[in-house]
Amino acid sequence: MADRTPNGAGDGDGIRTFPFPVDLSVGGVGLQVGPMGAERRWHADAPLERVHRIDFHVVMLFTGGPVRHMIDFAEYEAHAGDLLWIRPGQVHRFSRTSEYRGSVLTMQPGFLPRATVEATGLYRYDLPPLLRPDAPHLAALRASLAHLRREYEDTATLPPSLHASVLRHSLTAFLLRLAHLAASSAEAARRQADTTFTLFRDAVEKDFAANHSVSAYADALGYSRRTLVRAVRAATGETPKGFIDKRVVLEAKRLLAHTDLPIGRVGAAVGFPDAANFSKFFHLHTGRTPVAFRAELR
Repeated sequence: MADRTPNGAGDGDGIRTFPFPVDLSVGGVGLQVGPMGAERRWHADAPLERVHRIDFHVVMLFTGGPVRHMIDFAEYEAHAGDLLWIRPGQVHRFSRTSEYRGSVLTMQPGFLPRATVEATGLYRYDLPPLLRPDAPHLAALRASLAHLRREYEDTATLPPSLHASVLRHSLTAFLLRLAHLAASSAEAARRQADTTFTLFRDAVEKDFAANHSVSAYADALGYSRRTLVRAVRAATGETPKGFIDKRVVLEAKRLLAHTDLPIGRVGAAVGFPDAANFSKFFHLHTGRTPVAFRAELR
């Protein structure tokens, strides 16, 4: 595959992960685009109103609202003209699916080549999922998505290989517009331009469950610890250690809230073989013990 799915727990951690539904795609390509509705499912037995992960990208462009959608402990309210971009591995939950109106695009990792993945920022987990384009950008996104849908549904005028190629080009055009919108703020553009931070962020996403050491990341990336500190502070306002710890805490919260794994196994899954050390770490960063955090959500 030219693309990748980020490191993270799947069915083994108790949070159900649903794969891209290739069997439901027109022509079996790694792409779907069509109307939102209560009948749409990732899988025949997927309860969308329960928390779950997906191993593919979802972009929803709303024509109605408001709709509330939970992504990694944050509630987002989408209105007509808004977009929600959910990336692989994020834990999310739908509200009543009958309220969702508009168009939805789903894309399988590996459908686009690496250069396009990098150019479109498909794995910019630091960017917010909810996007609110102004009128000109919204019109352009709607036109681009409508064109992609027409190409997706037209399986009669081209042989399968050319059809897939046309879809990749049409999808790239839409994603480039979407990426421009997502990175339009000065802060997002600054983060995107900071190669040192980008490499560090990607390394943490891959290894946070096993590696909590700033020095180890700096050595692996070929930077001095001081260079890494400057880059991460400029991009996020926090230290590299704080960035790593925040990612570990997020994953721990996911597992505590959405699985019945014992506390010790949750700790081990995020790099703490000793349950007591995990409890101390979690309490330090959240003000609550893992047991108390889980109890508050049950």
